[in-house]
Amino acid sequence: MSDNLVEIRDLSFAYTDRLVLQGINLTARRGQVVAIMGNSGCGKTTLMRLIGGQLKPTRGKVWVDGQSVGDLDFAGLYRLRRRMGMLFQFGALFTDMSVYDNVAFQLREHTDLPEEMIRDLVLMKLNAVGLRGAQDLMPSELSGGMARRVALARAIALDPMLIMYDEPFAGLDPISLGVAGDLIRRLTDTLGLTSLVVTHDVQESLKIVDYVYFISEGVIVAQGTPQDIRASELPYVHQFVHGEEDGPVPFHHPAPDYAEELGLAHA
Repeated sequence: MSDNLVEIRDLSFAYTDRLVLQGINLTARRGQVVAIMGNSGCGKTTLMRLIGGQLKPTRGKVWVDGQSVGDLDFAGLYRLRRRMGMLFQFGALFTDMSVYDNVAFQLREHTDLPEEMIRDLVLMKLNAVGLRGAQDLMPSELSGGMARRVALARAIALDPMLIMYDEPFAGLDPISLGVAGDLIRRLTDTLGLTSLVVTHDVQESLKIVDYVYFISEGVIVAQGTPQDIRASELPYVHQFVHGEEDGPVPFHHPAPDYAEELGLAHA
């Protein structure tokens, strides 16, 4: 069995004539937390969809646990997805289900377990994220941080080998943000799974991840450990990590000369 749970080789993807990703090479080992960073629209979410089999590569391969995702038939993809968890941005809980039923949903959908065993598993997962006492609440009664933690309990309900996180820190207060980061790291280590984190939150991510890939305009422009990334002098990475206003990603959208547009050029 390969140490790499996710392997991506020479991956390119295009929507008709618009190239989104080009020449992507990425690996995520078992037990690792790997961050995928980059500005909005750079192709991060598309990459996650390719890993999950929602999209097929235009060129190249995506392997998960030794299986070529793009070559699987419907039944094979369904079996593989049962071993994946997904934490959607802002949780995406079922609004008309209680916290308990949100977490139980996958167990009822994908297993034939008796309700007594499902109850034990749901309480176990909720306890792991510190919300066993919130099992009877509805999503509308939860804070943003609590909703994210319930969504994480749902994502680990089937004991997946891989969890993908789409902006898990977005919109969280500092306490909830720290809790979310700690949970991602702790659950990865405790359950021995692999975590892929798509995020803009550089500082929080660098505290918990093992490896980072930076994507810009569809290509990987930098990669390395958190220490490598913090010390990087590549202009794009430096701008992103330090939140600088101007750099390779400009503050101003391309526009005509300002003085000329105001009619002041020859004044």
